[in-house]
Amino acid sequence: MTDPDTSLDVDALVFDAYGTLFDVHSVTGLAEELAPGRGTALSQLWRTKQLEYTWLGSLMTGPTVPRSDFATVTEQALDFALSALAIDLDATARARLSAGYLRLAPYPDVAVTLSRLAPRSRWILSNGTLAMLEPLVRQSPLAPFVDGVLSVDAAGIYKPSPRVYQLAVDRLHLPPPRIGFVSSNCWDAVGAKAFGFTTFWINRAATPMDRHGPAPDRIMGTLGDLPSLLRPMRSSG
Repeated sequence: MTDPDTSLDVDALVFDAYGTLFDVHSVTGLAEELAPGRGTALSQLWRTKQLEYTWLGSLMTGPTVPRSDFATVTEQALDFALSALAIDLDATARARLSAGYLRLAPYPDVAVTLSRLAPRSRWILSNGTLAMLEPLVRQSPLAPFVDGVLSVDAAGIYKPSPRVYQLAVDRLHLPPPRIGFVSSNCWDAVGAKAFGFTTFWINRAATPMDRHGPAPDRIMGTLGDLPSLLRPMRSSG
């Protein structure tokens, strides 16, 4: 890990979307309305299985087994969670809950922090499909501060495959160390660091660090900590 007393120098920033910029558990209120007393458990299990299915899908994809996109994976994970918790929703209620994922709320500090990170380019690199991500960003207060969205669909595999992180390198035309990658998912920050990015892990829940790869360069409690960890951009003049 880089010396925590020194600021880091990057030319662009790339952010994970789900759980990093957008609160995946902002569906909990609706889940509680539809399944009283079990909304929190439903939201948590839904997210857990969603991530698990991306990893399994990446491992299983082959000539005879196509990869399911994130919209499909999200539906599969929801159906598992409903079944595991013995929650019986009719088609209308289930559709309402599923649609909640298209209207996730950003964390309160995200918009102001993204605005403070200019003039660096600010991109999203996510497991989500463009059909999920672009409307989500467009209808949120983050839209003025996001320069573009990249989906893993262009790589045909999910994070933390190096092929996914390469999408940002190809789009931004920068070497990996000059790209700052930000995620609240430790496994994602570790994967990005293994690829070669300068990485920042948002550890909102104060959980232990994953042990399966190199440590992120910085660990933050909130996204709002990020601007103070960066050196001022170098002049191009």
